[in-house]
Amino acid sequence: MEQKNIRNIAIIAHVDHGKTSLVNEMLKQGGVFRENQVVQDRVMDNGAIERERGITILAKNTACKYKDVKINVIDTPGHADFGGEVERVLKMANGVLLVVDAFEGPMPQTRFVLQKALELDHKVIVVVNKMDRPDARPAEVVDEVLELLMDLNATEEQLDSPFIFCSARKGVASKSIDEPGKDLTPLFDAILEHIPAPTGDMNAPLQMLVSATEMNDYVGKLAIGRIERGTVKKNQSIIITDYYNQRPNSRAKIGEIYVFEGLNRVPVESAIAGDIVLVSGAPEVTIGDTICDAMLPEALPFVKISEPSVEMTFSVNDSPFAGKEGKFVTSRHLRERLYREALKDLSLRVTDTNSTESFLVAGRGEMHLSILIENMRRDGYEFQVSMPRVLYKTIDGVKCEPIDRLVIDVPETCVGTIMGQMGNRKGELISMTPQGSRTRLEFYIPSRGLFGYKTEFLTATRGEGIMSSVFYEYQPYKGDIVNRVGGSLVAFETGEAVQYGLFNAQERGTLFIKPQEKVYAGQVVGANPKEGDIAVNVCKTKHLTNMRSSSSDEALRLSPVKPLTLEEALEFLGSDELLEVTPKSIRIRKKILDHSQRARAKFRGEDKD
Repeated sequence: MEQKNIRNIAIIAHVDHGKTSLVNEMLKQGGVFRENQVVQDRVMDNGAIERERGITILAKNTACKYKDVKINVIDTPGHADFGGEVERVLKMANGVLLVVDAFEGPMPQTRFVLQKALELDHKVIVVVNKMDRPDARPAEVVDEVLELLMDLNATEEQLDSPFIFCSARKGVASKSIDEPGKDLTPLFDAILEHIPAPTGDMNAPLQMLVSATEMNDYVGKLAIGRIERGTVKKNQSIIITDYYNQRPNSRAKIGEIYVFEGLNRVPVESAIAGDIVLVSGAPEVTIGDTICDAMLPEALPFVKISEPSVEMTFSVNDSPFAGKEGKFVTSRHLRERLYREALKDLSLRVTDTNSTESFLVAGRGEMHLSILIENMRRDGYEFQVSMPRVLYKTIDGVKCEPIDRLVIDVPETCVGTIMGQMGNRKGELISMTPQGSRTRLEFYIPSRGLFGYKTEFLTATRGEGIMSSVFYEYQPYKGDIVNRVGGSLVAFETGEAVQYGLFNAQERGTLFIKPQEKVYAGQVVGANPKEGDIAVNVCKTKHLTNMRSSSSDEALRLSPVKPLTLEEALEFLGSDELLEVTPKSIRIRKKILDHSQRARAKFRGEDKD
């Protein structure tokens, strides 16, 4: 049976190609808001970090109406590090809107998300967005998308996917490059015409695949997913089963049922096959489980999420300032939070170590893990993390490492510098395409070659460069890479930094701290441009004498200090250093705090363990 009054679509694209802005306009023109209602930009990005950084981190559901058809829309992240969010929600959709920038064209994440959609045999509508850009080149972008579809072995039907040309900011769309468009009607018509209605026998026993979960203060855990067959009703007895039989079946009873209407969740008494719903009453449910009728428990297969490629060690904070700023500081708190996060984020993997104080956390990339760290510190957690490291694999007896597909867009004048930097980081050039006064470069590069590169890249391109990468495959180990040139300025004693001590220390390098900041012995207080660490005494005060000199009354001028952000601190970390994270502070420290012990360990070669 077809539910002809429902369409389920996911909006997928590379980062910053306009997915969330498009959803905004679809909701406006789908009658979700009043005519005079003030609607903020990117209304779906409701998380604090999402709004601060201008990126989507979590996939979110919403719904609008067009010609009496309910369109369930899933807004997905565009950053490669959050690709696991895209993979898990695609099972809820029957088709996708592939959004592509009218100037940039297909990018690494475009290839990744499109490949996942094609594997599920979803229908595709290609939306060429940002047609109002003065440098838009829609004709070439259409050809590039068709080439990408052929590279991914798309079927004849998928190659005939319709193209819609739109400007999400203006809220207009058309079927032709030359036609300006008045509203999003052509896009809505294409969705109704090309995206199939969900099918499922509503008289058959219930079967619903859980694609997401969330906590609610009033009704507890909510399971989100599409009903594959049957009907779900309040107080219905169910069995929760796992396709891979990793956990025994459990019984539960449906509590509240909600459906999406715009930005709201509307309670209903029942829902039928084809609709996307939220149900409560199953506290044990996890992503990938199937909610079945108690009389016929049949599990549905769940998409296998791509494995993480980067790992960090999270451990209890043991610095001299431990426990002064955080609310949750023990290993029990840390372990509970990490494992709870792994249940919600399937691309995150948490493993216990031999020590009860530390845990291995693996994710898709530096940003994936840095967002987790930022969320935890905002929630009051205090802990420390190690330098990111890649996960190696042994394939056919050969040590292999993850390789990323990197796309760089820079001014022509910077190409030579970028090529040199990529050579030092074992990058392999795939293609070079001139685009007006800019050049697009594509590389295959080891994932570890990108650690700490962003700041260097922005400096080399004077802030004009754009770079993005996505995991490609595992290849044989490429050899040693020097990610960081230079060392650290390390505080020699514990105390309060004073202007006199900082003035003498700034001659050695760039400082991270200001006067009157508390520091401890072994804390990194600056960067040394030369190789090796230097111990500096930033707490040193000027001794008074009865001798007067011509320079004694001169003011000590300190260079401006830019506090490190979380990402910059992670980029700076060395193998013998840790990052101390608290709700109020971010401090880089040496693993061995005592200066003399650190020197002995370095002499014996034990400082990097």
